Amino acid sequence: MSVKDSSIKEVPARESGGKETYSISDLAREFDVTTRSMRFYEDQGLLKPARKGQTRIFSSQDRVRLKLILRGKRMGFSLAEIKELFDLWDKTPRGNEKQLHLMLETLDRKRAQLEQQKRDIAMVEMEIDTAESRCRDALKELENRKKARAEQPPSSNALPEG
Repeated sequence: MSVKDSSIKEVPARESGGKETYSISDLAREFDVTTRSMRFYEDQGLLKPARKGQTRIFSSQDRVRLKLILRGKRMGFSLAEIKELFDLWDKTPRGNEKQLHLMLETLDRKRAQLEQQKRDIAMVEMEIDTAESRCRDALKELENRKKARAEQPPSSNALPEG
């Protein structure tokens, strides 16, 4: 997962006790998210910034987590699924077999959901094609009737004089 996202704007980190730190607005700007979203991720337990009074101080680990949250969302993961993976990772700093199996199961579910969505889209496209064809046929029929009426000689409904 080390692919560089071209939409990310690198923000210089601040040094704090030998560690890189970021403000909420630094990361919001870098990843093009709102500060409200970042606070929501914090409320969900996905981000865990340190506090200095009311100020949130994000670490480079928080920065990586935010990047993974956004990547996970793009891949269709729910925040609960992302949190579950983070929680497993937090319990075993280098990852483990359980975490890898969970990730594979989650990816399988996502793939199955995408396959179902593709089938659903194909069905809807077929229904649209059928409806379009019927509309075109009905329109052609109306045009043919209109032409036929225009080519008929005017009918004489008047009674003969006599």
